Amino acid sequence: MNTNFLLTIIPHTSVWSLKTAIIMILCNLICIGIGRYAIEVRGLGPSISISGLEGFGIPELLATTSLGHAVGAGTIIGLSSIGMI
Repeated sequence: MNTNFLLTIIPHTSVWSLKTAIIMILCNLICIGIGRYAIEVRGLGPSISISGLEGFGIPELLATTSLGHAVGAGTIIGLSSIGMI
């Protein structure tokens, strides 16, 4: 296929910047905070040795940060599509 044709059909996305990083970090922290209180059965896997997070292990951290990345990606795409980023 023609390279110029491929470049014309690929949508323009926002460049990674400090704003984008801050939005992703905030979305992850919000999801970790919500998950800390919303996950009912926790502490089944290895624990994280951070003060104040007893019973909040690696499986819970992976689950909440996975959700945080999905929420963050949606937030970044939404804000860039309305021109705020």
